[in-house]
Amino acid sequence: MSDPQDSVPVTLAALTLYPVKGCRGIAVDTAEALVTGLAWQGICDREWMVIDAVGRFVTQRELPSLALVVPSLRNGALQLRCEGREPLQVPLSDRAQGSRCVTVWRSDVLGFDAGDAAAEWLAAVLGRPLRLVRFDRAKPRHCNRDYVGDSGAHTLFADGYPMLVTNEASLADVNARLAARGLEGIPMNRFRPNVVVAGLAKPYAEDVIESLRFGEVELKLVKGCTRCKVTATDQATAQVGVEPLRMLASYRLDEELQGVVFGMNAIVARGAGTTLQVGLRGTARFRA
Repeated sequence: MSDPQDSVPVTLAALTLYPVKGCRGIAVDTAEALVTGLAWQGICDREWMVIDAVGRFVTQRELPSLALVVPSLRNGALQLRCEGREPLQVPLSDRAQGSRCVTVWRSDVLGFDAGDAAAEWLAAVLGRPLRLVRFDRAKPRHCNRDYVGDSGAHTLFADGYPMLVTNEASLADVNARLAARGLEGIPMNRFRPNVVVAGLAKPYAEDVIESLRFGEVELKLVKGCTRCKVTATDQATAQVGVEPLRMLASYRLDEELQGVVFGMNAIVARGAGTTLQVGLRGTARFRA
């Protein structure tokens, strides 16, 4: 796929951050574009993470019910809610005396433990021993240089890159294909993006975009995002099915990345610290 134009106008259609990896997201109208990802009112994307007894990350891949844990910001604290339980409050000002080694994918990083009260709440809600940790920036987690080069890009507890960008036209294509098979459409939250763009006429045009520019912020799209069974998990009910992953596998399998691709991982190439706003007009620049 290619586009004869060097760039086309686009609109920033949605912004979402996920304070706790694997839990539900927070849709916002404005957010700061930081080197490590989106930030909103003092909380950052994937700043917290749920870990098991050996300090390894836990997500909806193993525990779909994490989709039912709803984060919010309340009175200077990260609040976690789940139906049938009293909310958990994790003050943003809290820091443990020291941090511990935790693992996300192949990265060994540091995290501040949120304490026994948080661990007890997670165990009660999710039915197994778990703890909550907050990223310790004393040890930066650098992105794969094969894709970000010498940019210095780094992230917190995200799978690998600061932002995930998706395209409204691509979701429309997915839902048209599902409808053609007599299946219900899905919302964009199945793909858990940070940034959604509108205005790209072609589905999957994001595959060949070099960068997105919104005001002073430039997002460089660096790597296709391979998808897992979380896309088949209803984010409102935590019920796991097979679509859209099964259908996507029929035409979106990337041999080089060895997975089904939907959306693009991105880094902040320019304008870090600048505010993004839903509805902002920008441009998409295609690869030469």
